[in-house]
Amino acid sequence: MKTFYSLFLSSALLLSLLVTSCADQLNINPKGVLADDLLLGKPEHIDDFVTPCYSLIPYLPWSEAHAWWMHGSIRSDDAYKGGSGVSDQSAWHDMEVFSSVTANVGNNDGPWFKGYVAISRYNLALYALSKVTDENYPLKGVRTGEVKFLRGATYFFMKTLWRYIPWVDEENGRTVEDVTNISNRPNGTDDTYLWEHIVADLEEAARLLPEKQEEIGRINKNAARAMAAKALLFMAYKQDARHQVVEVDKKILERALVYINEITDQEGGNVGLCEDFAENFLPEYDNATKEAIWEIQYSINDGTSSGGNTNNGAELNAPSWEPYFPCCDFHKMSFNMANAFRTGTDGLPLFDTFNDAEMKGRFKEYFDENSFDPRLSHTAAIPGYPYKYNPDLLYEEKASRSPGDYGYLKSVKELVPAGCDCIIVNRNSMNVKQIRYAEVLLWKAEILIQLDRHKEARPIINKLRERANNSRIRLLMADGTPYMNYKVSLYTDEAAWTKDYAWKALMFENRLETACEGRRFFDLQRWGILEPTMNAYFKKEKTRFSWMNNAVFVAGRDEYKPIPQQQMNWAKGNYIQNPGY
Repeated sequence: MKTFYSLFLSSALLLSLLVTSCADQLNINPKGVLADDLLLGKPEHIDDFVTPCYSLIPYLPWSEAHAWWMHGSIRSDDAYKGGSGVSDQSAWHDMEVFSSVTANVGNNDGPWFKGYVAISRYNLALYALSKVTDENYPLKGVRTGEVKFLRGATYFFMKTLWRYIPWVDEENGRTVEDVTNISNRPNGTDDTYLWEHIVADLEEAARLLPEKQEEIGRINKNAARAMAAKALLFMAYKQDARHQVVEVDKKILERALVYINEITDQEGGNVGLCEDFAENFLPEYDNATKEAIWEIQYSINDGTSSGGNTNNGAELNAPSWEPYFPCCDFHKMSFNMANAFRTGTDGLPLFDTFNDAEMKGRFKEYFDENSFDPRLSHTAAIPGYPYKYNPDLLYEEKASRSPGDYGYLKSVKELVPAGCDCIIVNRNSMNVKQIRYAEVLLWKAEILIQLDRHKEARPIINKLRERANNSRIRLLMADGTPYMNYKVSLYTDEAAWTKDYAWKALMFENRLETACEGRRFFDLQRWGILEPTMNAYFKKEKTRFSWMNNAVFVAGRDEYKPIPQQQMNWAKGNYIQNPGY
C-alpha cells in the first residue's frame, strides 16, 4: 500500500507531503511515496519523522521567514523597515504603509508556502506516530504532544497573518485531490472552526507533554500551556466579517486563565523573571533562564555545511557598521516607539502626550532633556551610547544606511555583541525567546482586567515595572555614569486604578516590555484598535518622513494580509480572498 500526502507550492504545483529534506534523510525511493511496509509502524524510525518538524520554520531565510519582526514590528508603530531606502525590499515598504499592498505583494507567498511545508512535516509525523503503540514506542504520547504543539503554533502564526487559511491535517489531506478541495472558508464559514482546531492541538500538547524534557530544545508542558493560553486569548476577541472586534468572550478568557495560573503558580520554582531585562537578549543566557518559556534553538559550528543553524530570518537586521557588521540595517525603532519610553516627572508613562517630543535635528538634546524607562536602552542601539552593553564600543551614526529615511535608532534585542563567536557574517546563533514569562504575566493582567478584576492586575504590572527599574547595572558608560536619565515608578494610587486606567496601563506596559519583538501589530489586532492607532501614528509620521505620505490604514482590509495571488491561482476557486483585496 502506498499513501500520498501533498503540500502547497507557490508555483501552483504539488509535491508530496514528504518534503525533500525528510525524504533525503530517510533515503526513500521514489521520492514523494511512503511505503507502509518500509517505515510506518516501525518505532526505530519515529524520530526520523519528528526531528525534522523542529528544523524548518526557525531557519527560513528572510524572504520566507515566520519572523515576528517583519510581520509584527514594521507593520506597526514600533519600527520602520530600514535598509538603504524605500526601494530596498520594497514589498516590506508596501506592507508598512499598507496602501500599496495587493494580492501580488512580494514576501507574502513565501511565508504561506513554507508554513504549509512545515505543516506537511507535522502531519506526516503524526500519521507515523499513529502507526506505533505505546508499548513498542513508549514516547508516543510525548512526541505526539511535541508535534501537535508545533502544528498549533504554526497555524496560530499563519492565522494571525491571513485569518482565513485552509486547515490541512493528517486525516483530511491524504491525497492530492483531498488537499486541492480544501477551502480556506468551508461553506463561507467564519474563523471559529480554525481557532477550535488550533486550540485543540495546543490543549492536547499540554495534556501529553512532560513538565521537563531531558533534551534541550524539546517542547515541554509549560510551553504548551502558554501557547494554548495565547490562542485562547486571541480567540476570545470575536471579530465580525470586516475584522472588527465586536465581543470579548469572558468564558474563553477564563479557559486561558486556567493555563496561565498553572504557569504562574510555579513562580520561584520553574519560572520567573530574569533579574536583569538584558538577560533575555544575550547569547550567554541561552537555555539558562526561568523567563524563557519557549525558546527557539539556534547553533553555530555544529558540523553543518553552512557553519551553523543560525537565525536567517533576522539576517538583514545587523547594523551596516564596518568592521563589526557588513550589512544591512533593517528593523529601525520608530520615533514613536522611542517616545513611548519617555516618563513623566512621576516616573509613569505619558499615556496621552508621549509622542509630542521630537528628536529629528536635535538628537543629543532629546536624550539629555527627557527621562526614560531603562528598557529603551535594552531595545535600541543609539549613537553615542554603548552597543550591547560594551562601554568601550560606542554605537556610531555611520551604522545607519539611510538616516534621512529611518533615523538612527536600531532595534537590538535580536542582535548580539560585536565580536561574539556566535556570528556568521550578519547572522547569529542566539536563541529567540518566543514566549517569555513576562508575556504570560501580561496576558494574565489583560484577562483579569477584562474580567473586571482589574485591581488584581496592578501588582502584576508593577512587577514588570520594578524589574525594568532594576535593570540598570549594564547601562553604564565607561566612567560609571548611567547612559541617560532613567526614571520608573510603580502604580501606587489604588483609588485611581479604575478599569479604564488599568487598561491603558496594561496596553502601554505591553508595548514597552515587548517593544520590537514583533508583538505590537498582533496586540493591536487582538484589541481591535489597529485603525485608530495606525492612522494616528501615520498622521504624525508624515511630518517627519516624506515616504510616509501615502500611508493609510483601511479598517476592514488591513487587519490581515491578502491571500497570496499564487495560492488563489493554485486553489482553483476553492479560496475566498480577504476583504478589500
